[in-house]
Amino acid sequence: MSGLLAFMSVTGYVGMLNIKQLLPELIPPPEVYAGTQAGFRLRVSNTKRHIPSFLIRMESGHSLGGVVPFVPRSQAAERPVTFLFPRRGKVTLDPVRISSNFPVNFFTRFWMFDLQQQLIVFPALLPLSADDGPPSDVSGASRCVDQRGQEGELERIASYSGREPFKTIHWKLSARGDDLLVKQFGSQSAPPLHVDLDSMPGSTLEERISQAAWLVKRWSMQRPVSLMLEQTHIPAGMGAQHERHLLTELALYACD
Repeated sequence: MSGLLAFMSVTGYVGMLNIKQLLPELIPPPEVYAGTQAGFRLRVSNTKRHIPSFLIRMESGHSLGGVVPFVPRSQAAERPVTFLFPRRGKVTLDPVRISSNFPVNFFTRFWMFDLQQQLIVFPALLPLSADDGPPSDVSGASRCVDQRGQEGELERIASYSGREPFKTIHWKLSARGDDLLVKQFGSQSAPPLHVDLDSMPGSTLEERISQAAWLVKRWSMQRPVSLMLEQTHIPAGMGAQHERHLLTELALYACD
């Protein structure tokens, strides 16, 4: 009897030591959309300086990150997990459970970590249907205005005037003569796209928000996009940062 108690004491101590000083972290993807599966990474760091950890099981909510057989000392391991968020808005992620049945499969020991981690779930992307057609100001999406720029198609080689950026100098051709030559490009600047939430053809607020999000995602990397939400007007801009700003505004709009 005493031997069994000693065995249970030793294995219990080893088991608790195995899961001590493990720090989990949930790493989200760059963008998460409502109604679409999103791939996260569940990472666990072993902060023990001298002892590795074995057979570590990682879970968050109903998502299982699987079992990590071995986490070296002062190192980390990770596994993919998948989440599905039914609604847009600000979401607090579930606590992370770290457990192990090491060293013997009699007991499972675990720690719960409430990371208090929040993220913004963007609206589901709903393309405008062919029957509804696009809003009137989307019809000019393909119309471009030609002007001189530093991108687009190469139009001609000209003499360097001193006003052009150094990056436009054609060094190979310039080396053949006495004058510096520069490359001149034609650029295309599309007119801004104005997205008004009230003008979306959807029958419900969520449909209109999803349609507006689709327009933002579809065009914001190609042309300036502005957004109108009741009395709030976000000026036209383009690029990844502006796109994320507009999607965030749509994600949080009218959320309690």
